[in-house]
Amino acid sequence: MESVRARGEAAIRDLRRLPKAHLHLHFTGSMRSTTLLELADKYGVHLPEALRSGEPPQLRATDERGWFRFQRLYDIARSCLRSPEDIQRLVREAAEEDVLDGSRWLEIQVDPTSYAPRLGGLIPALEIILDAVRSASRDTGLGIRVLVAANRMKHPLDARTLARLAVRYADNGVIGFGLSNDERRGFARDFDRAFAIAREGGLLAAPHGGELSGPASVRDCLDDLHAGRVGHGVRAAEDPVLLRRLASRGVTCEVCPASNVALGVYEKPEDVPLRTLFDAGVPMALGADDPLLFGARLAAQYEIARSAHGFTDAELAELARQSVRGSRAPQDEQQRVLAEIDAWLAA
Repeated sequence: MESVRARGEAAIRDLRRLPKAHLHLHFTGSMRSTTLLELADKYGVHLPEALRSGEPPQLRATDERGWFRFQRLYDIARSCLRSPEDIQRLVREAAEEDVLDGSRWLEIQVDPTSYAPRLGGLIPALEIILDAVRSASRDTGLGIRVLVAANRMKHPLDARTLARLAVRYADNGVIGFGLSNDERRGFARDFDRAFAIAREGGLLAAPHGGELSGPASVRDCLDDLHAGRVGHGVRAAEDPVLLRRLASRGVTCEVCPASNVALGVYEKPEDVPLRTLFDAGVPMALGADDPLLFGARLAAQYEIARSAHGFTDAELAELARQSVRGSRAPQDEQQRVLAEIDAWLAA
């Protein structure tokens, strides 16, 4: 009877009204598909059918060919961002979508080197992005900060340059330093100096790990890069010792259920180990990753937890709290959102 009552209560509360923080959203991947179509038309960029149909493309990145296709689609979409006005539009629309999904705080991830050639260089590109973030935050009321991410497919010296740049803007909207792209390539320890620069400059270390590679990838993030958060981290569920380590250290895993399935890490939503991580006490922050390519935004990730894993509203509220506690939002902002989560649950 109690479980039936819990399911009935779960259907009452709107997950888009559940206050939450969004800690795993990539810059180009946050774009609306309609915006991509308009920008492609504006600049005469030919989009493949996978990006023109309005439906999420069929992806599977568990082999190198699949990952290459995913990256190719991403690069084509990125090529449609060519002016400061395009950047302003992308960030404003991403913020609007987040607000609709109940987000109170967004930490958006970007590699500014990808935009530098069209925006006047590395420093101008980051300043344009940070200006867009400030404008979008002012216009929507959403707290927004930036996590600068290096590309592990590039030379570690490039990562050091980015880390120094990120530290330079630590008081101007940058809160963290990440490492993205195919974690199966190279070693995390190759980037240890870049992450040391970032940490010494007061930035959060938040590399990707434990998505396309197994638990060892997560351990490398902890041991070599001293991660305070891990992008994805779901493969830690395969190692009970590692789960205990993440839980005891309070390292938040930025879990993106929809993208895990879209990229073939897991076959179906029910296979994503949300319950394993949650029951082990590993803090999680559900994220949308790249809605442009995966179709699902933030609230949909919570719906997966509810519908595919049987999370009750009390557990969903706890997931939202974990996202807030894992953020770099100021303490007073965290307390305000935590109180709003309590109010949502009490409604």
